[in-house]
Amino acid sequence: MKGMMRGHFLLLLVCALAGCKSIAPPVPLADLNAQQMHGHAVYQAHCAQCHYDRKDAPLHGPALIGMFKKPYLSSGAPANDDRVTATIVHGRNLMPALGNTLDQRDVDDLLAYLHTL
Repeated sequence: MKGMMRGHFLLLLVCALAGCKSIAPPVPLADLNAQQMHGHAVYQAHCAQCHYDRKDAPLHGPALIGMFKKPYLSSGAPANDDRVTATIVHGRNLMPALGNTLDQRDVDDLLAYLHTL
């Protein structure tokens, strides 16, 4: 028991010294506001086939969980509304452009939802 406690303490100490940070979990779906819920519906209709939102694993594209909780996206671009909006609207690499599919409200609500992840 004493050795186990020492092991946990050492693990915590190493993480603290190394700057380990765990990403906060996504906001539960039941706690989303109306804008975020609409953004979740947009995600389900246009993004879910290629990106996981609540699972940290790639599907056909990178996972979206915690995307705004990190300084950079998996592409290396800054994790900010402007860069994410440009990617949604204009596409990037294998991701298709959705600018002709989504209106501004859809994009804004999708961003609001992505900020909850």
